[in-house]
Amino acid sequence: MRANGYDPGTILEAENQLQHCARGSKIAERIRSAFSGVTLGNGVGLKESRGKDDYEDAETLAMYRTSDEKDDWERIPIEELNNANGGLCFFDAEGMRFHLPAYLIADLRGEYNFGMDFNLTHLSEHCLEQFVLLNREQRQSVRDFLVYILDDPDYGLFNNERIHDALYSYWTDEETEQGGDGDAEEAV
Repeated sequence: MRANGYDPGTILEAENQLQHCARGSKIAERIRSAFSGVTLGNGVGLKESRGKDDYEDAETLAMYRTSDEKDDWERIPIEELNNANGGLCFFDAEGMRFHLPAYLIADLRGEYNFGMDFNLTHLSEHCLEQFVLLNREQRQSVRDFLVYILDDPDYGLFNNERIHDALYSYWTDEETEQGGDGDAEEAV
């Protein structure tokens, strides 16, 4: 870039963006690892949740349920995640645990059109119930994601206060706050 006459500020910005992307890739790998082997079980599926959002009848919901991915969240197409944005609110705890990694990784890649910050920081009683099945490693990967988006320009500064509040209320981890994961701690 220097050879082409770009100013030092542009070069620094590009280098920072590369570092940010590398951190995002690491976090995506942590998410994959934390949620490896998670299946839907009896949880609410993606198409089923979208049907609930659309006030479909029980017969239609059952039909959607039969065509939902139940075994491997990595096989869920990005288009389906984007088409079921509102359905996030209709997952039960099993459904959220199964679909959450797909949404988070799609967001990290810039493929999810809506952003996950609201669903992870709007901590109503219902939302909190959706996360009760997450184990320590899964919770840590969500925390890492939230720390990552704090300095992501796509999220904007107006979300930072809500993200900070969620990090230090619900997504806190005593071990992490005492110096557990270096990458997550550095940014907070």
